[in-house]
Amino acid sequence: MKKFLAILMAALMLFSITACTSSNEPAAEPAPEPAPEAEGGEEAAEEQLTLEAGKLLVAISPDFAPMEFVDTSKTGQDQYVGFDVTLSKFIAEQMGLELEIKPMSFDACQAAVQTNTVDMSISGFSYTPERAENFNLSDYYYAGDNETEQTIIVLKEDEGKWTKAEDYSGLTIAAQTASLQMNLVTSQLPSDCNIKEFSDLGTAVEALRSGIVDGVAVAYGNGEAIIASNDAIAMSGFEFEVSEEAENNVIMLNKDNDALLEKVNEILAIAYDNGYYGSWYEEAQALAGIDTAEEVSY
Repeated sequence: MKKFLAILMAALMLFSITACTSSNEPAAEPAPEPAPEAEGGEEAAEEQLTLEAGKLLVAISPDFAPMEFVDTSKTGQDQYVGFDVTLSKFIAEQMGLELEIKPMSFDACQAAVQTNTVDMSISGFSYTPERAENFNLSDYYYAGDNETEQTIIVLKEDEGKWTKAEDYSGLTIAAQTASLQMNLVTSQLPSDCNIKEFSDLGTAVEALRSGIVDGVAVAYGNGEAIIASNDAIAMSGFEFEVSEEAENNVIMLNKDNDALLEKVNEILAIAYDNGYYGSWYEEAQALAGIDTAEEVSY
């Protein structure tokens, strides 16, 4: 009996020690569950680049030959022509998407990008700090002298009359809403120069022809296209000072769409490396001089 009790006591003591040791040992951490895979994989990520599957929606203001304008001999999407339209087609092709041009006023193009109504706007935009703050801006693309030279067009009878900034004192000069030209006239012309704002360049040109304004601020290439179809209009001989950062064009995208911006920059690099810009601009210039092409108001 004594031997049995001793064995029993030893067993109880061993159980007590084992129980205490187990209760003080931390529990093993559960293995993390694998993260769920995104539905659709790479295709889903690609769809985030565009608002409509299979389409690239591009806003343009087709009143800015040779960059974007209307060929009245054509209809539908084919009527939109110019350098920026060619660039838009190239980007869409490189992305395997169908291009859909959305024509609207210049300031409406910018609003459409901000509200994600379109994927981007390719409409002769120059870089400005304000645009960089509110939009994703692409790397530069190069369209001849369209942005490097900024001037004022006037009636033929006034050609060579106003060649210096001070000559515009007391005159009325038109510029397009929310444009680089509007920034230039307000910052470089005399304070008593009357600046008249137009949302559409075609309307501004008509105001010049009818004597409502004395001149229209334009990109040099745009001025050449306007003069080509208006014998009564000429270059003033005056040129604005243009900062280096504003000498070329950028594509405007929504501030939150970094994926699309990255893709667009890759495609612009392809166009640049292959030397496409020069031939595209020459073709646009030639087309802007034909009788069936004209600016259209919206």
